[in-house]
Amino acid sequence: MHHPHDPYVRVRGAREHNLKGVDVDIPRDVLAVFTGVSGSGKSSLAFGTVYAEAQRRYFESVAPYARRLIHQVGAPKVGEITGLPPAVSLQQRRAAPTARSSVGTVTNLSNSLRMLFSRAGTYPPGAERLDSDAFSPNTAAGACPGCHGLGQVHETTEELLVPDPSLSVREGAVAAWPGAWQGKNLRDILDTLGYDVDRPWRELPAGQREWILFTDEQPVVTVHPVRDADRIQRPYQGTYMSARRYVLKTFSDTKSATLRAKAERFLAAAPCPVCGGGRLRPEALAVTFGGRTIAELAALPLTDLVGLLDGGTETARVLTADLKSRIAPVVELGLGYLSLDRATPTLSAGELQRLRLATQLRSGLFGVVYVLDEPSAGLHPADTEALLTVLERLKAAGNSVFVVEHHLEVVRGADWLVDVGPGAGEHGGRVLYSGPVAELASVEESATAVYLFDESPGPAREVREPRGWLTVGPVTRHNLRAVTAGFPLGAFTAVTGVSGSGKSTLIGELTEGLEGVERLVRVDQRPIGRTPRSNLATYTGLFDVVRKVFAGTEEARACGYGVGRFSFNVAGGRCETCQGEGFVSVELLFLPSTYAPCPDCGGARYNPETLRVTYRGRSIAEVLDLTVEVAGDFFADIPAAARSLGTLLDVGLGYLRLGQPATELSGGEAQRIKLASELQRGRRGHTLYLLDEPTTGLHPADVEVLMDRLHGLVDAGHTVVVVEHDMTVVAGADWVIDLGPGGGDRGGRIVAAGPPDRVARAQASATAPYLARVLP
Repeated sequence: MHHPHDPYVRVRGAREHNLKGVDVDIPRDVLAVFTGVSGSGKSSLAFGTVYAEAQRRYFESVAPYARRLIHQVGAPKVGEITGLPPAVSLQQRRAAPTARSSVGTVTNLSNSLRMLFSRAGTYPPGAERLDSDAFSPNTAAGACPGCHGLGQVHETTEELLVPDPSLSVREGAVAAWPGAWQGKNLRDILDTLGYDVDRPWRELPAGQREWILFTDEQPVVTVHPVRDADRIQRPYQGTYMSARRYVLKTFSDTKSATLRAKAERFLAAAPCPVCGGGRLRPEALAVTFGGRTIAELAALPLTDLVGLLDGGTETARVLTADLKSRIAPVVELGLGYLSLDRATPTLSAGELQRLRLATQLRSGLFGVVYVLDEPSAGLHPADTEALLTVLERLKAAGNSVFVVEHHLEVVRGADWLVDVGPGAGEHGGRVLYSGPVAELASVEESATAVYLFDESPGPAREVREPRGWLTVGPVTRHNLRAVTAGFPLGAFTAVTGVSGSGKSTLIGELTEGLEGVERLVRVDQRPIGRTPRSNLATYTGLFDVVRKVFAGTEEARACGYGVGRFSFNVAGGRCETCQGEGFVSVELLFLPSTYAPCPDCGGARYNPETLRVTYRGRSIAEVLDLTVEVAGDFFADIPAAARSLGTLLDVGLGYLRLGQPATELSGGEAQRIKLASELQRGRRGHTLYLLDEPTTGLHPADVEVLMDRLHGLVDAGHTVVVVEHDMTVVAGADWVIDLGPGGGDRGGRIVAAGPPDRVARAQASATAPYLARVLP
């Protein structure tokens, strides 16, 4: 028995995913970092075991109804865990973002600001006090009736609807109208109404043009269509709809993303004329604080907002002090450039996780374990020091902080280190070391030790000569102001700068239409699918090859099974209980829904008849359970499969299972899968590859593997542009574009551009000192 005040979390016999019966003791009330190569099992230990067990115990303590569901969800595979406090997890998962979710709603700062206006705002003479709900664009009491609280209305103009005025209506001058018979119908109605549909648009009288495009009238007329002589044409009743009406109706009502996107081309978003973009009712926008409306304050960067919060009355002093103390941790984490009205979908996963982290600092919880997933993702080295301060503060408040992390500065700042490995997948799953950071140096098997203690710069690279330039700009978007940038062709370019300096906005301007770009491949971190149905094998096309192999076996032919029999997405071969998902969704009251293995097939996805067919002794479910590395040997003699698996191995994904659901993959893994499926296509002409932080979630050892691949692309004549915070990657680039000097309003300029050694000497650059450290 352990002492009741045992200061350790003791894990015994953890077997989640690839963990091999792991035993480990981690002290409480410390900053403990879990390290290891990608796929070694560190997330399985921190999230899959420690956090999952804390969550299970919480469920056990609630209603019997919830306990029944826990049995469905299942407990983590672990012998026992003692000394475990309650846990809070901050992962980099994206919730489904909506246009109404913003920085203010995620951090609850909007609530405090609304309270300030409700209680301490300056009201017009005679106006009655408003409840705080009246200051929210997301409530019926507050939303502007003109735009329903979105701040924008979509409108159209003659220039948008008729791009080429030299055409006649019959020739398709009104580009916004639908094609095929529907468009012909509208043209025939105009003809019947007496409009000249064969005269060039620009020659029609202004009044007629106005009516055709913008009328709200919908006259019904009898149309006598003029069509082919050999077909009987019957007259019909046709209803006219103006181009504007058609576009707005399609945009608001259609369920088809393609039709909506087409309609959007003919619309311009403009500030709502009722609220001027303020999103609120006039009576709420009439209330001010310090001479400004709530909409004006919500649009300011947080650093500027703090400067304007000065309370006059006692009430105002209390409320502004509270608001300032809530904003402080957000600014400290390097997010002071964000405004409260910034929409959540425009934030990166790293920014979102740091906002949640800042909110936790104010929650006042103590005695809990915070389990964090790479909080340094998307952080410039200059902001990492602030992150460590914040983690220290969580610890000082009486909590334990367990962090899964690759960033060496964060690892060096830890009190305790748990190194998992030595390799990925089958070759990992063991705890190589658990103890103070310095003593890891003596662990020979550790891939982390090599990088943690050897700080000598890498070998110098020969900078490539560009074979041309790609010029972008002048760009004025978000916080970029008239920026013009040159990207060398046939070279490796790194775009650097602190969070919010405008890096993603700048590379977003690189498009297919630019001179010198034959083909453009954008490899981002968006998920490869949103349900467990989508996985590595389906995304890369490997699954088609595997199904053909199974359909070609003697057993399958004897049973008359075709390729479709081996798909878990169609009826026939799949398990019908879970419809081939392998999981059933378990809805938990008040809690996010979770997936539990299907009670009938146990997660195999197929029915027993399909599973009887084997290839080289394995059923299709067993093949989907193989890792990429093992499958490489298994399918070595099938060229189509071997090529696909080879490229996945090349980008360091040998540890993933072929059937691993897309919902279990990190953003960095999703990005590397996209890169691999791109690499397996034959090289077609010169390609420009754009990658947004490709090293996110990668151990330094894996970064080397990935960089070899990317430099290989450049050596083969292609161009690679990456947004990157990892200075070892930047040091190996041919050209660096550094944005800044700060974030938000203080960013948006090119501070330095040139080869790495030149940028490392730039005076005004926040990146220069960190880059100089890793250059030879």
